[in-house]
Amino acid sequence: VTPSLLITVTVIPALSRRLLRFGTPDDNATDRVERHHLPLIDAVASRVAGLLHSFTARVLNRRSLAVTVVAMVTPVALGGAWMFLPKLEYLPEGNRNLVFGIILPPPGYNLDTMSEIARRMEDATRPYWASLHGPEAAPDEPPKIKRIFFVATRALAFVGAQASEPQRAAELIPLLHDPVFSEPGTFGFISQPSIFGRGIGSGRRIDLDISGPELNDLLKVAVTAVRRVVTVMPLEAGNQLRPNPGLELGAPEVRVIPHRLRLADNGITARELAEAIDAANDGLRVTEVSDGSSRIDLTLMGPRNGIDSTQGIGNLPVVTPAGAVVPVSQLADVVMTSGPTELRHRERERTITLEIRPAPGVPLEVALEQLRDEVMNPLEQAGLPPGVKLGLSGTADQLAQTWDAMVVQLLLALVIVYLVMAVLFESFIYPLVILLSVPVAAVGGIAGLAVLNLFAYQPLDMLTLLGFVILVGIVVNNAILLVHQSLHLRRERGMAPHEAITIATRNRLRPIFMSTLTSVFGMLPLVLFPGAGSELYRGLGTVVIGGLSMSAVLTLLIVPPMLGLLMPALEARHDAHRA
Repeated sequence: VTPSLLITVTVIPALSRRLLRFGTPDDNATDRVERHHLPLIDAVASRVAGLLHSFTARVLNRRSLAVTVVAMVTPVALGGAWMFLPKLEYLPEGNRNLVFGIILPPPGYNLDTMSEIARRMEDATRPYWASLHGPEAAPDEPPKIKRIFFVATRALAFVGAQASEPQRAAELIPLLHDPVFSEPGTFGFISQPSIFGRGIGSGRRIDLDISGPELNDLLKVAVTAVRRVVTVMPLEAGNQLRPNPGLELGAPEVRVIPHRLRLADNGITARELAEAIDAANDGLRVTEVSDGSSRIDLTLMGPRNGIDSTQGIGNLPVVTPAGAVVPVSQLADVVMTSGPTELRHRERERTITLEIRPAPGVPLEVALEQLRDEVMNPLEQAGLPPGVKLGLSGTADQLAQTWDAMVVQLLLALVIVYLVMAVLFESFIYPLVILLSVPVAAVGGIAGLAVLNLFAYQPLDMLTLLGFVILVGIVVNNAILLVHQSLHLRRERGMAPHEAITIATRNRLRPIFMSTLTSVFGMLPLVLFPGAGSELYRGLGTVVIGGLSMSAVLTLLIVPPMLGLLMPALEARHDAHRA
């Protein structure tokens, strides 16, 4: 914008003087400017100009009509923008050529079972391997798979693939999802990693955190929450769910529960019992010793071949203060049970997190509302165990923080534009008239999104929301043209306010539509032509195009009436100050 401003005031006047041929002002000279008439466009333009001139004359001559027009258009625009505002999304996913999934099998699965799942996925996807059948996909078939992998551990598995056609990578998700998640009790998700995500599995993910002191209570609440989530957001509709960690206690665990009466009889504390058991197993760190410039942990460790099975823990020797040696089984109860495969903590509390990925066509804000209204609120109303809390984190927190920051930026843009215009017009009132074009532009941007969603899904993500910030600085240009020309005619030519507004509206009609049409057609490729990255900027271009188109029309409907109401009194005060 800055270089174009310099060129406009330097190069353009010089070239105009050299290249353009103007007619001479004397009566005997013929006009040498050639005019080319466009049949349809000229007829429509003349008709629009005539209607606009008639409308401006009416609202300027009737004060009540001017008030009615302004009072109807602006509130209706604001109300329509708020009513039809799409639900928020965080950031677009992009179209990364990678499909990645995290799979959480039922507890107790060994590597042989996981290998069987991998073979099932291999057999289901083999017809689409590019190495066997070529990179070209048949019509109405998913793209061929360029690379594929499956990695299994004791607790979870990873699966991923790349497509031979990078733009169609998302079509591989059903190919991997169906054979993997046909195993009963399997949770997880398979998706395209977001180009804005910090790691694999981030992006459009909502974390429902269930925190509390007792693990059993957390498991009960988590199981109930999972049932509600899959009811509200069915997995068959494309929603995905993964508990982290799992919902079953599937890891073998030996618990030593001290018997306080027996400990007291032998003069041993529970801490001393625990230290004795640690020393006989992994070793007990006693202190730290120095060896030159190095510091080494001094560890007390029992014989390595004393106990070779978990059942032998009860036979570990413990020395009492009296010098007697007693086994652990006489001081505590040794219980063979099962425990969690992982302990997660959030804000120093045990936490089970339900990682939820809404279906691609469900905005993140809609999914958050469903989780609050139909999952969290019913659980809280039914009563949670003592100390158990529910909370949303992950992308939910990021969406709220980014929305708050975007609102601040939008208000800051309005304030800056207002102050700049207040300095240029030497008035605090005329800039308010110009800012009336902002809400009508917002309606145009939202209408543009609505039209685009008839053909392709486009949520109101944070990049799209930037279009409204951009509109603040663009749509005021049309109103500035009207206000500046009206003030010029009033102050420099001495015209009456209503006459100055009428002539300014007629004279500025062509520049307004020329600048709007060039901007709109210049941005149409962002919306109409697909390509790499088009999913990122398509929404932003749609908002700007819709806002410019709508403001070009509605600005001509509300700015002249508003000027007609305010300009006579303001200019009378201006003349009084000058006198």
